[in-house]
Amino acid sequence: METMTVIFVAVAGLVLGSFFNVVIYRLPRGLSLMRPPSSCPGCGARIKPYDNVPVLSYLVLGGKCRKCGRKISAVYPAVEALTALGFVIVFFNTGRALGLEFFAGCVFTSALIVLGFIDYYHQILPDAVTLPGLALALAYSFFRDDLTFRGALIGAVVGAGFLLLVYGAYYLIRKKEGLGMGDVTMLLMVGATLGLERTLLTLILGSFVGALVGVYVIVRRGKDFQFALPFGTFLAPAAFVSLLWGERIVRAYLSLYGR
Repeated sequence: METMTVIFVAVAGLVLGSFFNVVIYRLPRGLSLMRPPSSCPGCGARIKPYDNVPVLSYLVLGGKCRKCGRKISAVYPAVEALTALGFVIVFFNTGRALGLEFFAGCVFTSALIVLGFIDYYHQILPDAVTLPGLALALAYSFFRDDLTFRGALIGAVVGAGFLLLVYGAYYLIRKKEGLGMGDVTMLLMVGATLGLERTLLTLILGSFVGALVGVYVIVRRGKDFQFALPFGTFLAPAAFVSLLWGERIVRAYLSLYGR
C-alpha cells in the first residue's frame, strides 16, 4: 500500500512539475498561465499531449522538438523530476501519511522550486508566489502543533527584517541596492512557514552557499564583486533543508553548548 502511495506522490509531483515549468517561463513575462497551450519556442508547433508526458517524452524525443528538431532545455525534465523527488522526500519526512502536514510541505516545496528557478533566470521573486505563500503559511499555523500563529509571525518579521537591515545598510554604504525586495517577501513566506530558528538556519545556509558560489564565480570566471547573485536561488534549497531537517540541525548545534 505504501509503495502505491509513493508512486502516486511521485506522479503527482511530475505532473505538477510540468505545470511549474509553465509558471517559471510565463509568470516573469506577464503571460497567461493557461493560454495558449504549450508550444515549441523554435517553430511554434503546439506540443501534443503524447509529447508532453513529464520526463518520459523528453527522453523518448531525445531532448528535441518532434517537428523542427530544436534542442529542448534539460531544465524542463529537471524541474519535473525535482518536484517529484521533493514530494516523495516530504512524504517520508511527514509520517508517511497524506495528511495536512504533507500537503502543506508540498505547497511550500512547490513555491520554493518556482521561486528558485525564476530568480535564477530573471533575478526576480514574484509577489504572485510569495504573498499567497505567506497567507497560506499564516493560515496553516492555526492547525499546527509545532508552530503557533505568533511563532509564524515572529519568524516572518525577523527573517524579512534581517534582510531589510542588510538592504538598508548596503544602500547607505554603496548608494545602490544590494538586495531586491523580492528577497524580503520570500523571507516573509519562509519565516511564517518555518518559524524563527529554522528561518535563521535558512539564512545561514543560503548565505554560506551563496558566498561559496560567489567566490567561485569571481575566481573562475573573472567577475568582480559588483556582479549580482540570485539570492532566492540559494534560499530555496536552504529553506527545503530547514523544513525537513532544520530542527535536528538546530538541536545538534545547540547541544554543542550544553555539554
